[in-house]
Amino acid sequence: MSLHRLLLVEDDADMAAMLAAYLQRQGFHVACAHDRAGALAALRGGRVDLILLDVSLGDDNGVQICAEIREAQDVPIIMVSALSADHQRMAGYEVGADDYIAKPFNPDLLLARIRAVLRRAGRVPSLSHRRRDSLLRFAGWRYDARRDEVTAPGGWQVSLSSRETALLRVFLANPLIPLTREEIAAALDDDETADGAADGAAGGRAIDMLVGRLRHKTEAGLIRTERGLGYVLTTEVTREPQ
Repeated sequence: MSLHRLLLVEDDADMAAMLAAYLQRQGFHVACAHDRAGALAALRGGRVDLILLDVSLGDDNGVQICAEIREAQDVPIIMVSALSADHQRMAGYEVGADDYIAKPFNPDLLLARIRAVLRRAGRVPSLSHRRRDSLLRFAGWRYDARRDEVTAPGGWQVSLSSRETALLRVFLANPLIPLTREEIAAALDDDETADGAADGAAGGRAIDMLVGRLRHKTEAGLIRTERGLGYVLTTEVTREPQ
């Protein structure tokens, strides 16, 4: 299974480096941002399974950032702060934080809280794009999420079945991240349940056939087989709100 991807939003460089190193030793993939702009850019860049968000970020306010993120998606968020009064905790919960931990903290306690929030949230929802109002660009291709239209670099539209489109959405939500067949099958079922059209979990052979059809209709090399694991989209994806 691929690693959980954490986004650490912390403006103290020493603290960020220490936490990132610790969490990487625990088996997480950790990306770091130091302010609002960096956090939002990281979220646009691909899948994030959980955010560790400091409340005090120089000129930025973590509570306001949490509220802004929560309007767009449901990625789990743990607020981290030296402010631990009840009303300060409540401010975080009221804008959608999943948990709140006060500094200074024992790293093992933070790890336990992260794992607990991930267990509650589950990974499957983060594997597919929740919002369907974006324009996604990748290697000269374009996917209009509002219209479910795929356009090749030459400007012509490519016709995909609903299942192939759902698979493409899973890959676009997870650029450069190897995904197992089980993760893909679960994400497809979650994606289609949201549309009211689920048809049950697909087996590994069915996923291989579906990937093969998508490869045939798109550019060679966009989706690579990861031996012993599954598949990976080999290009970056940019997201433009419509």
